[in-house]
Amino acid sequence: ELAGAIAARWQAWVAEYPERAKIRKAAMEKWRQERDAAALAGKPFTRREPAAPEGAGSRWEPSSLYNGMLNPLVPYALRGFLWYQGEANVARAGEYSRLLPLMIRQWREDFQQGELPFALVQLANYQSKVDKTGVQWAFLRETQSAARALPATGMAVTIDIGNPTNIHPSNKQEVGRRLALWAKSHILGDPPECNGPECAGVEIEGSLLRVRFKHAAGLRHTGPSAVGFEVAGKDRVFYPASALIDGSSVTVSASQVPNPVAVRYAWRNSPEASLFNAAGLPAGPFRSDTWQSP
Repeated sequence: ELAGAIAARWQAWVAEYPERAKIRKAAMEKWRQERDAAALAGKPFTRREPAAPEGAGSRWEPSSLYNGMLNPLVPYALRGFLWYQGEANVARAGEYSRLLPLMIRQWREDFQQGELPFALVQLANYQSKVDKTGVQWAFLRETQSAARALPATGMAVTIDIGNPTNIHPSNKQEVGRRLALWAKSHILGDPPECNGPECAGVEIEGSLLRVRFKHAAGLRHTGPSAVGFEVAGKDRVFYPASALIDGSSVTVSASQVPNPVAVRYAWRNSPEASLFNAAGLPAGPFRSDTWQSP
């Protein structure tokens, strides 16, 4: 079923290639005219030429990257995998929740070395111009976090080091450092903390919700207050919440929600992320509800 849906989507994309090629040809002609006009006028011209459309045989074709880059390495001996991807799947979080675990299992089966450690990078903050809901990236991040249910699978949270206007943020050094912390802990047995604060449960305390965290030694917030929290009542309408740190927990409330039943944190494409532990690692986005995704 899943493979069939992906194949059908690709065939539809290939069928549209001639029209996309035609559009690109016209765009290229306009681009050349503007470039040449700028050169004649002695003016700078920095706009890149329109990207060529992808079609049959391209890197976008299902399994093309696997066959070209990973399969030739089988059966080399490995110590584990690092995976940084997901941006192209944000509109299909439900599908990705099945694809990612399948991929992890398949890679481990291919290399026949047992439960090879697998660490992934959760999507950073990015203000998508395409997603009008403002939360598609949050739901995709949730599927990435859920993949940690597989044995020997970890994740580096990067919700604080993205670039809201660039899908390829530049701070890869910190991404690598956070992945390395997990690898050192789970492959080399190095004990230092490698996880940021994680929601361990939510309790209702009258007009407040108490969010309990694990990996919360030295729980703190950046800036004058903890931000990024939202609460909702039974009507499922979320409002920004005030948040107070209390040891390894955070109490959240909003005047518009006298009887809160759900809390979300950093649940936006490009949210404010303010919660860290003593290791300097950020809390990942989370929600206590299971309400339908967009």
